[in-house]
Amino acid sequence: MEKIQRSTIWLSPNIMNSLDDMKSKANCKSRSEFIEQAIKFYSEYNDSMNKGQYLPLSISSAMNGMIKVSEDRISKRLFKNTVELSMIMNVLSETVDIDNDTLKKLRVKCIREINGTNGKLDFEEINRYQKSWC
Repeated sequence: MEKIQRSTIWLSPNIMNSLDDMKSKANCKSRSEFIEQAIKFYSEYNDSMNKGQYLPLSISSAMNGMIKVSEDRISKRLFKNTVELSMIMNVLSETVDIDNDTLKKLRVKCIREINGTNGKLDFEEINRYQKSWC
């Protein structure tokens, strides 16, 4: 841990009141902790502006955290959807008798459809052309 040095600063009463308000909003235990965090933030901001970066490190780090949370949420949803799809495929496999050649033709057709529409197919469109792969 870094050694802390004592320093005296002079601030107007309005700034001290603002400092106390901001300190509690920022979850800081002391004025010193808040001032240290504020100086670090402002220093990173100035460094990023001098280096021509678009976002300061603190902002990009917060954004990366939010993106990670979104990725985790999407991954969990995709996993659940894949489990449900696997269940549907198993039920269909048990009830429908399709040979491997027909399945290969169907896969090729489906890949073409998905590529051609960027994944924007609806059930009615597929239902219209359901027999074209047989």
